[in-house]
Amino acid sequence: MHKGLPSLDLLKGFEAAARNLSFTKAGAELFLTQSAISRQIKALEDELGVPLFRRKHRELLLTEAGQTLHKAVGEALRTLRDATAKLSSRAGGMLTVTTTISFASLWLVPRLAEFRRQHPEIDVRIAATNDISDLERDGIDVAIRYCLPEVAGPGAIELFGEKAFPVCAPALVSSGRLSSPQDLSRHVLLHYDDPERRSPWLSWEVWFELVKAHGVEPKGTLRFSHYDQMIQAALDGQGIALGRSPLVDRWVKDGRLVLPFGGRFISSKGTARAYFIIAASAAASRPEVERFSRWVRAEALAGAAATAKSARKAA
Repeated sequence: MHKGLPSLDLLKGFEAAARNLSFTKAGAELFLTQSAISRQIKALEDELGVPLFRRKHRELLLTEAGQTLHKAVGEALRTLRDATAKLSSRAGGMLTVTTTISFASLWLVPRLAEFRRQHPEIDVRIAATNDISDLERDGIDVAIRYCLPEVAGPGAIELFGEKAFPVCAPALVSSGRLSSPQDLSRHVLLHYDDPERRSPWLSWEVWFELVKAHGVEPKGTLRFSHYDQMIQAALDGQGIALGRSPLVDRWVKDGRLVLPFGGRFISSKGTARAYFIIAASAAASRPEVERFSRWVRAEALAGAAATAKSARKAA
């Protein structure tokens, strides 16, 4: 008698648990609880009649049967994702892009209207997250990542690095109480919390060291877990932030943010980190992916040219 295949949900739960060797991480990935994943694995083991994992104290290992199934399920899911990505491109031209929350909010989203004007036939979905997604597994076509070259991987195209410098609303400068770094003691400093130290140069301590301004005690501090929230506070005149070029360039250009101390900046160049655009291998040849990648690169070049022009004028 033919025995049917296990349900796709059970296989997806097993694949995530086998890849992570953790029911907890698999649950977080699939938006399920650890106990739900555990129940799925137990149901799959009962259905197949073999144990798939060896459960040890604080350790999860695949059995020989589990290793065999993991290889087969992983290949099957990849085939399904590739096929659905191709069908999706033929059906509607939907393009899924992932990037960091701050880059999406401050750089990408404000420019999307121009992309849509040039390519009205392409629908775009933005999946903003500060975690690095697996493009193939998560069904994502394009990523714009801020990372090291080795993390970006082969085929990634570098867009630009970062510079960090103090920015604030014009009213704080026009008050006449902000002419030197020592004057920061009269103002509220806006801080971006970076617990994983992904961007250590986005720190007032580093900038104070750069300009040799020691012993400055601000009037107060405001801390933010998301960079775009901090910049909104700066735009509202709530304090002085470390702006990231190119993320704040458009507000500097239109005068909503000013640089009170000129061009004294911290650069990410020494860390080798930069923004890269990466296409999923299954989606790289799709026309909408190629058009989006070409448009992003053109925007990056145009922004770099405008920044260089402004720097020459300031000099």
